[in-house]
Amino acid sequence: MNNLTEFDTLVIGSGAAGLTLALSLADKLNVAVISKSSLQESATLYAQGGVSAVIDQGDSIESHVADTMAAGSGLCNLDVVEFIVRQGRERIEWLIKQGVPFTTHQTRDGSIDFHLTKEGGHSRRRVVHAADATGRAIETALIDQVRAHPNISIFERHLAVDLISLGKLGAMPDRCVGAYVLDLDSNVVKSIGAKTCVLATGGAGKVYLYTSNPDVATGDGIAMAWRAGCSVANMEFVQFHPTCLYHPNAKSFLLTEALRGEGGRLLLASGEPFMHHYDERQELAPRDIVARAIDHEMKRSGAEHIYLDVSHKPAQFLREHFPTVLARCADFGIDITTQPIPAVPAAHYLCGGVLTDIHGQTSLPGLYAIGEVACTGLHGANRMASNSLLECLVIADACANSILQSAELVGATPDIPIWDESLVTDADEEIVVAHNWDELRRFMWDYVGIVRSNKRLERARNRVDLLHREISEFYGNFRISGDLIELRNLVQVAELIIRSALKRKESRGLHYTLDYPHTDDKNYARATVLRAGDFS
Repeated sequence: MNNLTEFDTLVIGSGAAGLTLALSLADKLNVAVISKSSLQESATLYAQGGVSAVIDQGDSIESHVADTMAAGSGLCNLDVVEFIVRQGRERIEWLIKQGVPFTTHQTRDGSIDFHLTKEGGHSRRRVVHAADATGRAIETALIDQVRAHPNISIFERHLAVDLISLGKLGAMPDRCVGAYVLDLDSNVVKSIGAKTCVLATGGAGKVYLYTSNPDVATGDGIAMAWRAGCSVANMEFVQFHPTCLYHPNAKSFLLTEALRGEGGRLLLASGEPFMHHYDERQELAPRDIVARAIDHEMKRSGAEHIYLDVSHKPAQFLREHFPTVLARCADFGIDITTQPIPAVPAAHYLCGGVLTDIHGQTSLPGLYAIGEVACTGLHGANRMASNSLLECLVIADACANSILQSAELVGATPDIPIWDESLVTDADEEIVVAHNWDELRRFMWDYVGIVRSNKRLERARNRVDLLHREISEFYGNFRISGDLIELRNLVQVAELIIRSALKRKESRGLHYTLDYPHTDDKNYARATVLRAGDFS
């Protein structure tokens, strides 16, 4: 049976990584971009800080590499770190050509140059930004270019259900040849064939009750890749951003690390600072240290939040450099020029993901993964601030070069069967999905959060095993919906996080456990890799 549609490359996801890749291929290939919401709805859109790159004359590649390696707590791949860091300036210049309006300032000699900020873990000012809405500036510029390109087909409100591989079709050698995709408006599953497929689906923050991530961050790419037989790595390293706005109506609003880079202080309700008790770098310590410090102080005092105070800075400075934060806080009656901001940690970034090489190639031929969905070895046990957008841009470019030289582009895509739902019925209890979603996010927050223990992880594993069986049965008997697909993926990702955390019997970077509070380089200075067949 013929495919409904067929392309040279299918890109699943529309953040900075996916759109950069699409633009890098489209002059030579026919490309499809799948977005499960609107094209702009991605984690990139909400990134405030910026892109780390060696720009200042007082900075160096060696310094950026050293800072990244230190933040990664011994698990970063040095070759990968150097490869990505060395391309920082080139990628910034590419973004400028796409129309990204980075913030500039006048230097002492009267020339105009990038305004650079300093964030946690960095020893120099090296974060290039567009005020405090860098992600929005990048996403908007890339979307304008993508929509204008004649070789890029856009599928908005289309949610990938599963990858299609030759192995699943009973043919060998195995490779990825497309995906089943649910049209969320018609609720019809489409078969899309492609000579190469790229996962650019972002992270999985919605597996936790509190997150800075948008609603689309449900771990879809990781779950699909795992079901297709790909290996995953370092799933235990979940970064909790230290500061998200604490307000009952402030859903998922992050308070950029640049606030602390410009002198913002973390305070208790009494107005007392506390970070000097935890690290000599105080507010600019790496995120894992700051998040654990805040978590400890909140639990010690029973407080629901701490405060982030920048009110000592000139009001005009805050208006110029943090207009997004100022406006959003004002919506909730908080004037950051005169008042401290209530803040709490929240799940922010997944350092692990689908295991890839430096070009984004997974262990399944024809399938690539780029951006937060992938684990390249850059971040190790803890991502340094603003390295994520840099990774998206560099690896997307490397992935494009690999695809253009790929043998998979030669020959026709095999016929793909249409989606078969002849043996399923309409769901009779949709409330099951909602209840299971809520239960999952709550026990992940309680048991697999900033501070863990063997007992908490075992409780989480028992619960996720039950949910896994229940959701599998539901998925097998009823017609799929967007909510069911996302829940199925979140349960799978939760299981991978829990099992990875149980394998690492030490504390390192973002993984902190009460039972093994010390770092054990002798036994655990390596990635935590899960492979198909490790567990059912």
